[in-house]
Amino acid sequence: MGLLDKIFKSDGDDTKETTEFPWTDLTDKDQITIAKEESKDRLIGIFKHSTRCGISRMVLKNFEKQYEDSENTKLYFLDLVKYRDISNAVADELGVRHESPQLIVLRDNKVVHHASHQDIDAANLKELR
Repeated sequence: MGLLDKIFKSDGDDTKETTEFPWTDLTDKDQITIAKEESKDRLIGIFKHSTRCGISRMVLKNFEKQYEDSENTKLYFLDLVKYRDISNAVADELGVRHESPQLIVLRDNKVVHHASHQDIDAANLKELR
């Protein structure tokens, strides 16, 4: 553990910043189809996060602080470093250009909202419910 890790209380493994947040890890291309199907019954959010980017980390933490949990929303977490091929598939299948960090929101099998960087705001989910 390096000096900066000690100062910022990091164990050096930045693949998952949080454990208590209600994320569902997006690790398989088949989950994209599942998420689209689930969007017929509730709002689906896909958060694309780069574990190597400080801006992405900041946006993720802000999103988690702002988010109000709801049974009507399911959130997927996509680690872009580990699953770049899945990120590309999300962009292709949903027709949304890749950005990082990025939040894509689905309802009724369609993208109803997407935002990147500082435009990501958990309040948008509440408005879309």
